[in-house]
Amino acid sequence: MGSLGNLKDSRDGTHPINLGFSGSALAAMNRWTFFKWIAWLGLGAFCLWGYWRSQQTVTIVLDGQILSIRTHQRTVGDVLQEAGLTVRPEDRVSPPLTHPIQPPAMISIRRARPVRIWIEGRGVEPSRWIDIYTLHSDPRAILAEAGIPLGPGDALWVDGRRGEVDSPALDGREPPREIRVVRSVPLVVRLENGRRHLIWSTAPTVGAALREAGMLLDPADRLLPGPETPLNGGMQISLFRARPITVEADGHIRVISTTARTVRELLWELGISLHGQDRVVPGEESRLQAGETVRVIRVVEGFEIEETSIPFQTIWEPDPNRELDTWVQRSPGRNGVLQRRIRVRYENGQEVAREVVDETTIRPPEPRVWVYGTKVVVRTLETPDGPIEYWRRIRMLATSYSRSTAGVHPSAAYFGRTRTGLPMQRGIVAVDPRVIRLGWKVYVPGYGVGLAADTGGGIIGRRIDLGYNDEDLVLWYRWVDVYLLTPVPPPESIPYILPDWPAPPSP
Repeated sequence: MGSLGNLKDSRDGTHPINLGFSGSALAAMNRWTFFKWIAWLGLGAFCLWGYWRSQQTVTIVLDGQILSIRTHQRTVGDVLQEAGLTVRPEDRVSPPLTHPIQPPAMISIRRARPVRIWIEGRGVEPSRWIDIYTLHSDPRAILAEAGIPLGPGDALWVDGRRGEVDSPALDGREPPREIRVVRSVPLVVRLENGRRHLIWSTAPTVGAALREAGMLLDPADRLLPGPETPLNGGMQISLFRARPITVEADGHIRVISTTARTVRELLWELGISLHGQDRVVPGEESRLQAGETVRVIRVVEGFEIEETSIPFQTIWEPDPNRELDTWVQRSPGRNGVLQRRIRVRYENGQEVAREVVDETTIRPPEPRVWVYGTKVVVRTLETPDGPIEYWRRIRMLATSYSRSTAGVHPSAAYFGRTRTGLPMQRGIVAVDPRVIRLGWKVYVPGYGVGLAADTGGGIIGRRIDLGYNDEDLVLWYRWVDVYLLTPVPPPESIPYILPDWPAPPSP
């Protein structure tokens, strides 16, 4: 067999074809191709190994079953889509679908189960089927999730088992497949005492509903509609019995026997009309009871006009340009007038109520305005002891006292002590702090300089009690001018408006 360099012509197989390669060159070329393919295969394997290493393991817990996958997906939703798992909006997925995958990656899925609900409306609402998916096992929770409220007396069937709405048999341990709700029908029973009794029942007839409610019927009772009437929503039934009724109207009292069931029917039967605000007790729509008394009350109303005075207020306004203890009246003030319209109600000729319908101020009050001075002027007074400076003069009723005449028992701990704790002696005066502040110095002609350091139960307003020692007590009871000595206190401590009591005698 020849070398690859001397191939025969393929057309006739007789003439060799020279390719220009020797046997050794061709062998070297085959080895190079082999190694090149080995390199490409190694690179591909390395890439596949790197791709595999870049994946992460995700554990999926589906209704308690564990599934592990490796994935390059980065969100919960993409991982589930790659795993071929479709979730419903009612399913519980944790973490959420948009949550990124983070190690250790775990996805929990709890599938919602299908439940079919049949609502038998019985005229209260349309009957219908409702199909939902839910995670709940408790039938009440499933109905609440479906937005189906349970009313009083509704019957509930769960997978063919009957139970009341609050029955412990419906404990929700077994996930239900079908729930049936039979709506109870409201039945209004108008009793002979005028009251209404509401019954919710799933019974087929009126009589069966009353028996279920424990309301036994006497054969003589007349029931409208009859007891065999099919029960439907919004039905009202009435019991009719004859009874004695006492009627008081227009000055007459009579006892009648009537089959009327309401006061309105009774008045129509007797030909008694109500006009205006006339009323009847009990009310026209009230149900009559045996032995009841019905009173017709004739009502008449009238109006009265009443005027009362509105007192005016007194306003004090400061004037820094006017001297202290001077004032002027800017406005005298005037009372206003308030007019009231009063409705007077008479029942059967007797006044029973008065009511103010409206009030109108026909003249508003005008305040009395006083302008008082706040300007302090320091003056000099010549005294036997020499000149003194004062900033205020107050006309006051002066009395005197000493430690023995102060009304304190000698055994008391505070005997001989003043309000400020100073010993009682000449030069101490008792004042009303609302007129003269404690700590201020005063000058009283005939007494001299005193320190306001005490108070007293009877020293109120324009009163001053002059202190003495027991051995030199001088009795006072006269009106004097009291001078407040400088320095002038801060403006905020000055009582600009003094009380006018006690008042000095008229000159």
